[in-house]
Amino acid sequence: MKKIHLPPYKETVLIFQGGGALGAYQCGAYEGLAQAGIEPTWLAGISIGSINSAIVAGNPPEKRVERMHEFWDTVCRPPSMSARIAADALNLMDFGMESFHQMFDQMLNKTLGSYSAAMAIMEGQNEFFYPRPFAPGFGTPSQVSFYDTAPLKSTLERLVDFDRINHKDSLRLSLGATNVGTGNFVYFDNRYMKIGPEHVMASGSLPPGFPATEIDGEYYWDGGCVSNTPLLYILTENERVDTLIFQVDLWSARGKIPTNILEVSERQKDIQYSSRTRIITDAVRAIHVMRQRLLDTLDRIPESVRDADPFFEQIEKEAMGASTNVIQLIYQNKGHEGHYKDCEFSTESMVRHWGDGLADVAKTLAEPDCLKIPSKGVNFVTYDVHRKERFTSDKPDPMSNPNAPAFNFELSPRKAPSKSTPKAAPRKAAPRKPAAKKG
Repeated sequence: MKKIHLPPYKETVLIFQGGGALGAYQCGAYEGLAQAGIEPTWLAGISIGSINSAIVAGNPPEKRVERMHEFWDTVCRPPSMSARIAADALNLMDFGMESFHQMFDQMLNKTLGSYSAAMAIMEGQNEFFYPRPFAPGFGTPSQVSFYDTAPLKSTLERLVDFDRINHKDSLRLSLGATNVGTGNFVYFDNRYMKIGPEHVMASGSLPPGFPATEIDGEYYWDGGCVSNTPLLYILTENERVDTLIFQVDLWSARGKIPTNILEVSERQKDIQYSSRTRIITDAVRAIHVMRQRLLDTLDRIPESVRDADPFFEQIEKEAMGASTNVIQLIYQNKGHEGHYKDCEFSTESMVRHWGDGLADVAKTLAEPDCLKIPSKGVNFVTYDVHRKERFTSDKPDPMSNPNAPAFNFELSPRKAPSKSTPKAAPRKAAPRKPAAKKG
């Protein structure tokens, strides 16, 4: 893949959503971006996305893809001998029967996929999680679950350099989780606190399968319990600089109407874990529309009035904001996959997911205009390679909901350092005391 020269964005953010075994798609997407010379300045993840984010942030650039391969090769089941024998036999019999070949391939993938998912449920995954002997058990939230994730801690300590993550010059890393007691969305952010393997595990503690993770006396579940994307946190925390965001989603909101109970289960998961991404995107777009309306209002105020009061200049700067470009990379469902696709950890599926991520990045980067910094006044755009359109506040996604609400969350379990936001000067131009930004 040829190197890409990005426009002068101040931040390049990589967002990894939760989705279990589908997370290999994110690795392919990262590998494609790395091959093009695009490296993030900020990583944000939830659940399996937190594990992938930690591997990237906790290794030097030349080791990241290798460490990702090591993690996924470790936790996934080895290639099936039966699958190889069947595929080789079909190739020997291949005399141009392309339709039969595709039908057999889908049937084989579906059969082996359901078997692999069943084995994950019964036996767990190597160096990741295993069933509890007397599940689900009783006691604290960290003891009540169907599986024990203790092996994951050792795996993370082996593959992730947490000293690197916590170094003052490291990439920024933000991991989303849910506080079990308060129900609030919480972010563990290395800008404000020291990150360890327990924070990565907390972000992926999806109940009732996985136990809550205890940190400093508080219990945390998977961030996907509240929202499966860190996009709103990124946009809220962004210090008003031009930002390019690659949002790698594992669940597609668009899909066929289900016709049986298993398809109902699959469709329910797709909607549950993807719809919040669209809600947040719609809410942010609405904010930028309001900013534009404010600028239009300022234009109607006589210039002499505006020049006489520095308040108007400050308001104009606030309303103008920064430009944000969100490149959406969304995994597309396959016909042979079922409701178990997020717990289907076979090597065959992992390789396919990884390849899909690589291919989607290549298709996206082949459209260089999608990487342009949005013009002032537009400020916020999204692009999806599968739809090949850029959506803006003036040209919104026809599938969007302009009245969608946003979500509240905490910065982290510890109070973050206050950051001052300058206030507009009063009419006498006397400076006001800055107000601390709420965490």
